[in-house]
Order: sequence, then structure tokens, then C-alpha cells
Amino acid sequence: MSRLHTERHLVSRIGWLRAAVLGANDGIVSTASLIVGVAAASTGDKQILLVGIAGLVAGAMSMAAGEYVSVSSQSDTEKADLSRERAELASQPELEREELARIYEKRGVELHLARQVADQLMRKDALAAHARDELGISEITTARPIQAALTSALAFSTGAAFPILMVVVSPRSMLVLTVSIASLVFLAVLGVVGARAGGANIMRATLRVTFWGAFAMAMTAGIGKLFGAAI
Repeated sequence: MSRLHTERHLVSRIGWLRAAVLGANDGIVSTASLIVGVAAASTGDKQILLVGIAGLVAGAMSMAAGEYVSVSSQSDTEKADLSRERAELASQPELEREELARIYEKRGVELHLARQVADQLMRKDALAAHARDELGISEITTARPIQAALTSALAFSTGAAFPILMVVVSPRSMLVLTVSIASLVFLAVLGVVGARAGGANIMRATLRVTFWGAFAMAMTAGIGKLFGAAI
């Protein structure tokens, strides 16, 4: 007697994982870069901490708003396509059935069998069959604006909190170095976690996030040194 083989695929995590990694990475890099740039301009301790907190709040709100707007646009497009598909199924079901069969034929199924498959799937849920196989919309990939917005805001805030913590615990003379090194460590950890969660190459993901983080902080530190008190 055969038993069903249950699998869990990593692609099911793509919605929240993308928003979480992007938010945390942006939180660390932008806040650390802001702090390093301002600290390099020899601003006082309280001003540096205030800048970091302001960056956290503004960044989290910006990430949430940006994700909500962009993913909502995707959701609107999906709904428009589904509405159009629903109308076509109601007005020309035979053409839609043949269209679905041709999709399966292109994937390697013999035409007569493809027509049988299309017929059975459309009897069960015609719109779901066309959404999945014609439009590429599924439960895994469907847009979720609120989930993306909340995940991004929370991840950004968490990432930004680490550089701010370094401001609190570091002596002023070591602030730039401490924040920079600690932030690169945080980015490396994020790279490892994100790669493991998404099944990606750990070394490549880690090097990618740490390199661009170091580049951003070096640029802002240079600008802070260049303009000094003007910042």
C-alpha cells in the first residue's frame, strides 16, 4: 500500500521572507550609515542617538508604506486579471477550455489527454485552474499587502535597533568603529539566516549583504568627514 509523500517547499516562504530580509537589511544599513555619517561629523552624543531613533521611525514607516503601495498595486492587477478571466469563462467557456488544454499540451501532455485534464479541472474550479496555469496566480504567490507592510516595518525596526544599541553602549571615541564593525556582523548574521530560510548559498548571501553594507557606511562616513560640522 503506497503512502502519500508530503513535501514542504521553500518557495512558500517567498512572500514574507523577501519583505523580512529587505526590511532588516535596510534597517541595519541605513541606520548604521546615518549614525556613522553623523558621528564622523563630530556631532554630540545626544544628537547622534536622536538621529538614529528618527531614522528608525522614519525608515519603518517608509518601508511599510512603500511595501503596502507596491504590493497593493500587484494585488489590484491580479484582481483585474481574475475579473477579466471570470467574464471570459462565462461568455466563452469552450474557448477557455481549449486554451487551458493547449497550455498543458505545451508542457508535454498529449492533446486528447490535455483536453480531459482541462475539462475535469474546469468542472471543479474553472477560475482557479486558469488563475494558476494561465495567469500564474496561486495561493503561494498571491499578493498580501498588509502582511508585506507589517513584516517590512517590523524587520526594519529590528534591524535598525542594533546600530542604535551600539550608540548607547559604545564610548564616543570608538563610536564610528564600533557601529561599523557591529553592523557588519549583524549583516553577516542576517545573510546566514536569510540564506538558510530560503535555501540559498550561505557564503554568497553573506558576502553580498556585508559588502554593500560596508560600502554604504564607508560612503556616509566619508561624506561626514568631508563636510564636518556642516552636517
